[in-house]
Amino acid sequence: MRTAVVTGASSGIGAATAVALARDNWRVVLGARRTDRLAEVAKRCGPNAIVQRLDVTDQASVDALAGGLQECTLLVNNAGGAHGLRSIAEAQDGEWEWMLQTNVMGTMRVTRALLPLLLASGDGIVITIASIAAHYPYAGGSGYNAAKFAERGLVGALRADLAGLPVRVTEIDPGLVRTEFSLVRFDGDESRADATYEGITPLVADDVAECVRWVASLPSHVNIDGLSVLARDQIGPVKTTPKAPRKTTPKAPRKATPRAPRE
Repeated sequence: MRTAVVTGASSGIGAATAVALARDNWRVVLGARRTDRLAEVAKRCGPNAIVQRLDVTDQASVDALAGGLQECTLLVNNAGGAHGLRSIAEAQDGEWEWMLQTNVMGTMRVTRALLPLLLASGDGIVITIASIAAHYPYAGGSGYNAAKFAERGLVGALRADLAGLPVRVTEIDPGLVRTEFSLVRFDGDESRADATYEGITPLVADDVAECVRWVASLPSHVNIDGLSVLARDQIGPVKTTPKAPRKTTPKAPRKATPRAPRE
């Protein structure tokens, strides 16, 4: 049984990914700070799940994770998030530092720590959950855009670093996904979080988890470099208003016009 490490596995996309991989016969190592939540996810994953407290912003915590592993074939870099929705003029250093540490430095730390095991597996896979915010800047997204653009650059450089070696590198960029993401972004303000998804049917965590499961299930010679996954009601960073189906009035059948007989 191959081993997968999933960061940020206590809720949302990370938890759903861990469950999806466990159902696909992976042994899953669940990493996150909230170990009580991890225990609940582990129950859903079954007997082959391992709980490991992990803070990707803390090198000692990352080292403890890596030091406890004998092997690893798949790393899912999912830990990340956003704080605030502020313009550059209103930017707060603390929010930016948290986003950069969690989304960028955290991804680097865990990847760096597990690369020896991924290479030793002979068929390693690194899947990083970034965001369409890594492609499309939007008003108020300055800190999160900066972090996700940097994370995208990290993934691209990693792919170049590993060219010719037995490790595949994939970036998955979801659009709006109904998870705790917006609740964290708005410091627990449920009304602001709910407004993010008003008027559309957003993705759910299981949708993105299925993308991860699929990428990890492909033959070793197949690498999905990047995968953008959006709800039908979203184009880039913009929500669209679902339109009612067009009503069409059936046309009456045309009556044949009798032709004059030929002489």
